Amino acid sequence: MTKNDNTSLIRIARESGETESALPLDLGVRVRELRKERDWTLEQAAQQAGLARSTLSKIENGQMSPTYDALKKLAVGLGISVPQLFTPPSRTQVNGRMVMTRGGEGGAHITATYEHEMLADQLTKKQMLPYRARVRARSMDEFDGWVRHDGEEFLYVLTGTVKLFTEFYEPVEMKRGDSAYYDASMGHNVVSTSPEDALILWVTSLA
Repeated sequence: MTKNDNTSLIRIARESGETESALPLDLGVRVRELRKERDWTLEQAAQQAGLARSTLSKIENGQMSPTYDALKKLAVGLGISVPQLFTPPSRTQVNGRMVMTRGGEGGAHITATYEHEMLADQLTKKQMLPYRARVRARSMDEFDGWVRHDGEEFLYVLTGTVKLFTEFYEPVEMKRGDSAYYDASMGHNVVSTSPEDALILWVTSLA
């Protein structure tokens, strides 16, 4: 694919009113990267896009300048917009941080209502705070008001049953396998409704 071909494709996309992106990476390389990110074969990607396998192969190898209709099909098949075909990822740096926490080895933090086991607590500057909690509370009377904090929160019931109380919604009964996602700035508390202490997984965003 020549520079003129790339320029023509950008013009087509811009004239459609769908992009104001700068000069893209090589389109064929970009399409191949997007396909491999999804772990698709050439055949699978072609089927998803509704294109012939040979057509997609020629696009990836820079042997064909696709029409705008083909670009639309490619974008739909890859689950992205047309401008994203012409725009490199905003983050090129790959971070390789990882930490594993074995069962029972997380940092303990015990309160009157919960027994928290902090997960991945060795990792600093996290964007999420994951922890497992044993719910000791059986009544809202055991809390000193609502719990509120910045960010968003995901709750997943591991064992037992709980009741999730929130400031703006009716209480919700939850059993093993149930989950909830909510704004953590909204008042919230969880109590165990099973004979034994319920066990839950909490993940809180720190942004």
